[in-house]
Amino acid sequence: MTRNLFFIGIILAASGLIGPPVALAAGLAYGLLTVHHFHVESRNLSKFLLQAAVVCLGFGMNLQEVVHAGKSGFIYTAISITFALSLGVLLGKLLQVGKTQSLLISFGTAICGGSAIAAMGPVLNANEEEMAVSLGTVFVLNSVALLVFPLIGWQLHLSQTQFGLWAALAIHDTSSVVGAGAKYGATALAVGTTVKLARALWIVPLAIATAMLKKSKTRIHWPWFILYFCFAAVLASFVPRYVPQSVAVFASLNKLGRSALTVVLFLIGTGITRDTLREVGVRPLVQGVTLWLVVASLSLWAIHAGWIAI
Repeated sequence: MTRNLFFIGIILAASGLIGPPVALAAGLAYGLLTVHHFHVESRNLSKFLLQAAVVCLGFGMNLQEVVHAGKSGFIYTAISITFALSLGVLLGKLLQVGKTQSLLISFGTAICGGSAIAAMGPVLNANEEEMAVSLGTVFVLNSVALLVFPLIGWQLHLSQTQFGLWAALAIHDTSSVVGAGAKYGATALAVGTTVKLARALWIVPLAIATAMLKKSKTRIHWPWFILYFCFAAVLASFVPRYVPQSVAVFASLNKLGRSALTVVLFLIGTGITRDTLREVGVRPLVQGVTLWLVVASLSLWAIHAGWIAI
């Protein structure tokens, strides 16, 4: 019966009959109330679908908007990442969280959640338990952010651009940024996705720097899907001028990306199980929550006050 519910959830999410927030909520209910028989397969599928969805969403972007938002976002993300990493390490020491675990949570919060943890884990020689706890902490906070951020944005009357920028700077994973942006509006989705990908690019220099400091020879996992996203935006911006029929094709690919994202959110929700919550523990969760609240509050205040804008 539980296996059937899992596949029914995927079908409903892919069909568009339920939106991203409902898909996430359904996934959470499944993960917390049933036994997940496809935990590993679900995690692998969500990773692939997320990257494919982001690339497909690139076909709905305008290159000028991508370059403009990415250029501004790169500066803001540099400041945000430096602050988040410094505060994360300090909190980890104060709370006596294991060094590797503390660094993984800090990198996940500062850059791009699960993707950053997956890239930095091998470089830091993290074991399975440290990876699981760090990913669990980030996934729990992602789920909260996806549901709470749009409500706060509407309450504070944030513009589409302001909300997209805030989501990109304060939410961990790309999937949750895209989900929150899609719920808030088309412009919020475009700004949020672009700035978030600019933030994700920092995986590359930080992974290299960390590997050099630790003298690690581990192969670094490059986020190639970001390059494909930019290529998709280039095609969507220039090809329709010469091939008008391509507009319908690109629109279909963009719609496919949104459907895939909804499935990803359902799969992420199913990954939050009672075992995951137990594995996280109190101290790493306190570190992750405190760091996230500080970053989210300060970035919201700066954006709302007009200090940060695109």
